[in-house]
Amino acid sequence: MNTSLTRSIGFWLLLVVSLATTAVGGWLISGQIGTMTTTLLDGTATGVEVYVGQSLVVVGAGVLAAGIVGILLTLGLVAARSLVPAPAPAVVEAIDWTAEPEEKALSVETASTTVEGSVGATHDAEPAAAADEEPADAEPSDTEAESEETTPAVTR
Repeated sequence: MNTSLTRSIGFWLLLVVSLATTAVGGWLISGQIGTMTTTLLDGTATGVEVYVGQSLVVVGAGVLAAGIVGILLTLGLVAARSLVPAPAPAVVEAIDWTAEPEEKALSVETASTTVEGSVGATHDAEPAAAADEEPADAEPSDTEAESEETTPAVTR
C-alpha cells in the first residue's frame, strides 16, 4: 500500500473533508427531524421549529450529498490508481565491497588537425622534445601560428 496516492496530501484531505462533511450533514438532518418529530407529536411545535427546521433539513441534505460525492470521488481515485500498473523496480547489481579495485594505466594521446582538416601527427606527453627539433632562432610560419591559436590546450 505504498503508492503515490496514499502518500498524497490531497487524497487524504479529500477523504477527511468528505467524511467530515458527511457527518455534519447527517447531524443536521437527524437533529432537525428529531426536533420536528418531537414537537409535532407533543403539540408544542412553533412555526420556527417547523418551517425553519424544514429549511435546515434541506441544507443538511445538501451538505450530506456533497460529502457522499467526495467519498465516491475518493473511491474512484483508488479504483483508477489500481488500474494503472506500477512501474517495475530497477534491478541493480550488488556491490562487492570485498574486491579491491584494479588500477589501469591509460596513456593519453591527442591528434592534431592540420590546416586542410586532415588528422596529423599525435602529440606526446613530452612537448620539450618537439621544441628541441626546431631551430631556436627560426620564427614559426603562418600556418603554425594559426594552428596553435585554433587548437585548444590539452590539460593533463
